[in-house]
Order: sequence, then C-alpha cells, then structure tokens
Amino acid sequence: MGYVCKLTKYFLIILFCNSVTLEVNGQKLKEFIADKKESFSDKFEDSSGKANFLVYPTLAYTPETRTEVGLVGLLLFYAKNDKKNRLSEINTFSFYTAEKQYGIWLEHAIYGDGEKWFFLGKGKFQFFPMKYYGNGIAAPEKGYAIVNNTNVQLRERVLRKVKGNFYAGAEFDFQKMYNVTFSKTDPVNYDYPTGYKGSSNMGLGVGLVYDNRKNVMNVREGLFAELAFLNYSASLGSTNSFRSTQFDVRYFRKGFNPKDVLALQGSALLNKGDVPFNQMAMMGGESMMRGYYLGRFRDKNMLVTQAEYRFLPFAFSNRWGAAAFVSTATVAPTANTLLSSQLKMAGGFGARYLIFKSKDIFVRFDIAFTREGNGYYFFIGEAF
Repeated sequence: MGYVCKLTKYFLIILFCNSVTLEVNGQKLKEFIADKKESFSDKFEDSSGKANFLVYPTLAYTPETRTEVGLVGLLLFYAKNDKKNRLSEINTFSFYTAEKQYGIWLEHAIYGDGEKWFFLGKGKFQFFPMKYYGNGIAAPEKGYAIVNNTNVQLRERVLRKVKGNFYAGAEFDFQKMYNVTFSKTDPVNYDYPTGYKGSSNMGLGVGLVYDNRKNVMNVREGLFAELAFLNYSASLGSTNSFRSTQFDVRYFRKGFNPKDVLALQGSALLNKGDVPFNQMAMMGGESMMRGYYLGRFRDKNMLVTQAEYRFLPFAFSNRWGAAAFVSTATVAPTANTLLSSQLKMAGGFGARYLIFKSKDIFVRFDIAFTREGNGYYFFIGEAF
C-alpha cells in the first residue's frame, strides 16, 4: 500500500549542511540549520496524541517523472487524540515534473475510535504522459509509444471490524481516462490496446482485511492482508465489463537486532474480461519492483513478491539507517499461465533518515537495479 509523500527540499538542505561549517552572522551554518531542524521536527514531536499537520515543498526523482517538485499537506492523528488507537494518515500531494506531468493526489488510512471502522482510499486527478510498451512479459524495451492522457481515480474501502483485527465491508473504484493520444516515438509492433480512445469504469465489490499494524508509514511488526472483489459492468455506466480480484499480504517482524525490520510482501491482481490498458496489472514503480518503469510490463494478471531488510536506525546512530531489498514478478494474459510465465527480478539498497522521531517516520533514498537499468527514488515513508 502505498500511503507516501515525496522527499522534502528541507531534508536535502539538512543533509548538505551536515558537512559544512560556514559562518552565518557569527553562527556556524551547521548550528544554524540544526536549530531550524529542531524547530521543524518539533511540529511532529508532540507525545500527547494531538493531531499534527504540516505543509511543505517537495523534491523527488523517479524513472517515470525524472525530477519532480511538489507540495505536500500531511495530517497524522489518533482518533479522539487517544494514542491507544492506531495512527491515522491523510496525505495530499500536488506535483509538476520534468516530463510535464502534473496533478493532485489524496490518500488516507483512517482508523476510528476503538478501531471499529477503517477507511482506506485514494483519489487523484492528473495529466500524466507515460510510456506504453505493449502488453505481456515479452514486450520489447525499445518499442514504446508516449501516451498523453488525463485521468481521474476515486477508490474507497469502508470497512467494519468483525472481530479482533479482522475487517469486512464495501469497496468501490471509479477510473476515467480521457484526452488520450498515442505518439509513436519508436517502431511499435502492436495493435492499439483496449481503451486507447479512453475509458470510464465504475467497479463495486466487497473487501476483507486483516490488519494489526500500528503505523502504516513504518510498520515494525504486524500483518496486513487484503482480499478484494470488484465488478465493473455496463449496468454501472462502465465502458468496459470485467471482474477484478486483488490479493495483498504483508508481514513484518523484528530482525536480528530489536530496531531492525524484516518486511515481506506477496501480491496478485487477477482480471478477467474486457480490461482497458490503463487498468491492467502494471509492473514497476516506487513500491513494487523498484527499478522498472511503472507499466514497463503489463497484462491482465500479475504476481509479485518482495522482501526488504531495514536497519531503523543503525545501532550507532539515532537517525541514520539503511535497507536492502529484492523482488520478483511476472504478468500473463490468464491466471492459469502466471506460474509458467517468465519471471523478472529487481533489487537494490537505500539510505534511511529518521525525520519525525516521535512518529517513527523515515525518509528513504533507494537505488534499484534491473537488467534494463537502474532506478532512483526519494520518498517519505517506506515502500510497503
């Protein structure tokens, strides 16, 4: 699950100034920045359980966007200001990239008092030109089209506690892609895909969730598992009729040292029917299969696994840490052919910096490696 916002320009200034000692009005720059850093961090160092809200500029880099600047509004709170409840997050993010992409996102994971209700969702509006390589695990790297498009998504899960950490409820997903044009920059050996003129689809269904995590932005121990069924049909006003089954399980436990974390994830997306290309399972991105461009490989079905070991932080540091990760995935036109489809591998490592101490939230900088090249990622919050 992705619930993350981008690396702040403020953090880059801190890193730079940790290594210099220039004088500013008689005060060393390092000391000057340290004072400002503590003032900034104090906004999230309240141990009373009261809500914390911060707005700040961001700077990021990913293979899909290249350099990206934006503005984040981040709200962290406990229901009724009671720290016995789980930490909830509401994150808004607006951005503009070197690829001339722009948009605004809203993501949230909200736990009610006593954790009786759980609201998990996201919304986005964006103009986001992207590369389309074709469908299937054998899609060639050099044959792609640039797809200009505007897209909207609203997805929400409204879940009620059934017993313990088990939740059940309704889900809906609305996705619309319009103003779609394909620009072939290289020779492309495929027909235009389903939905190439645009699509608008509404899906309704049910979701089952088991969740005993305490901090969705940095889980140290716990289990999250979700099984969702969504049906998109013409009776709901959809341009395409298909069914989608999604399964996601994430397990977290202590590592060799008490502050270390071993994180494991397995995920599957199974679609059947007339699926538009923008709602197919897509490999890559900043969360799963880091190092691959998001959508480098896509098809109706996908299976992904990943493992990450996190030092949060190092034993010799109060704030600095690191992580190493590896992942494997495949896509296929049918669920039956997933296990026999070619596997892709990715892996890498990264640095961590504890930016909000009382909330146990780290900035991450990851370098990922694949057979097709490398990927670089700046974000606040872990990949999963």
